[in-house]
Amino acid sequence: MYQQLTLIGNLGRDPEMRYTPTGVPVTNFSIAVSRNWVGQDGQRQEKTLWFRVTAWRKLAETASQYLTNGSKVLVVGEWEAPTTYTDRDGQVRVSLDVTASTIRFLSTRGESDGAEASASSHGPSDEEIPF
Repeated sequence: MYQQLTLIGNLGRDPEMRYTPTGVPVTNFSIAVSRNWVGQDGQRQEKTLWFRVTAWRKLAETASQYLTNGSKVLVVGEWEAPTTYTDRDGQVRVSLDVTASTIRFLSTRGESDGAEASASSHGPSDEEIPF
């Protein structure tokens, strides 16, 4: 079974790159994906979903180098099973996690506008997971 998710959104913060104990780069960032429509009352409506994106290896390095808070990005990847957590206000929330296989930079710093990067594998082996 295979599933693929395509998202277009904006980064909510700068990416964070780390290395696993075996030296494999991993970068995490969050993107806001918004949907706009006009309701039956004629008022403009908006709904935003947040996704946490994880990129591995060369894709992680490229994302860390070129993406910044507010960057518009297209992410193609696999959707992981949602996880729940309790926020600072005691509200139960859901984390929507995606492991990226392709990232297309729709707005970036410097001359790399419109660049694309792809990963050849979808993640680490069990011994490489950094947490």
